[in-house]
Amino acid sequence: MLKKLLSAMKPLVKPLFLFGLVAALALGHSDAALAARSGGRIGGGSFNRPAPSRPYTPPGGGGGGYYAPYPGGGFGFPFLLPFFGIGGFGSIFSILIFFAIANFLLQSFRRASSGGESGYDTGYNSNPNVSIAELQVGLLAQARGLQEDLNRIAETADTNSPAGRAAVLQEASLALLRHPEYWAYAGSRNGQARLNAAEAEFNRLSLAERSKFSEETLSNVNNQLRGTDSRGVLPGADQDNPTRLMTEGPGEYIVVTLLAATLGNFQMPQINSAEDLRQALRVLGAVPSDRLLAIEVLWTPQAAGDTLSSDDLLAKYADLKMV
Repeated sequence: MLKKLLSAMKPLVKPLFLFGLVAALALGHSDAALAARSGGRIGGGSFNRPAPSRPYTPPGGGGGGYYAPYPGGGFGFPFLLPFFGIGGFGSIFSILIFFAIANFLLQSFRRASSGGESGYDTGYNSNPNVSIAELQVGLLAQARGLQEDLNRIAETADTNSPAGRAAVLQEASLALLRHPEYWAYAGSRNGQARLNAAEAEFNRLSLAERSKFSEETLSNVNNQLRGTDSRGVLPGADQDNPTRLMTEGPGEYIVVTLLAATLGNFQMPQINSAEDLRQALRVLGAVPSDRLLAIEVLWTPQAAGDTLSSDDLLAKYADLKMV
């Protein structure tokens, strides 16, 4: 009886073995996909209303004022007396004065009506326009030197001052510009919001990127440095094989995200080529500190021994284009 049962099951042994092998491989791939993904973060900023970029005195307000170098007073009605005095409208000097007043009033009207939305001029508006720009670069994993650069920036940056944050953005842009041979994918995004709504939009984009990490293993946000002890090797990494930490398999990547909120209208080019990416990095890295409200520099993987596979890249960064 047992012999007959074994004979009947014999044809099923090979299919069952193959099924078990396929299942094991599939589950193993799933575990790899769900493994810890380390991330680094550098950021800081404030969305408080900025001080005017230059002092502004409304026309006719306050004492003093400008006085013309001739009898007749300064701005206001006394300034118009020359039109009815010496020479009247026939005087060339009076005509020049008339055009100067007209130009002054026209420029004042334009500034008041535009609300400071043109370019970076935000000194005349209590709720100016804010641009939020995001630039992402996917690099081949051989660019491990870039991770070291970003780690160093995170450990030494002053993220609690406008000048320090501008320096972080510039250094991160330079680090990417120095590794063009490893550029593989890139993408950019531009957004606009009023100052009172810009912080919420900026935080939304930041959280969307941070949620792609399982753990932030190194961060410097508003001069709060955390995670320096955990950035060597992730739990479960191959600590007994140091050569594994120095080699990368095909299809492994590093993704760096630069996020910046700036006063005024700021536009990065759409990324369709390596030259577009180069130009975008130069433009973003050159934003002056007095127009930079907030920044985030995020990258993954951060910890040695961690990897980002091509499947991870396609799943989490599907909007990136090949450059």
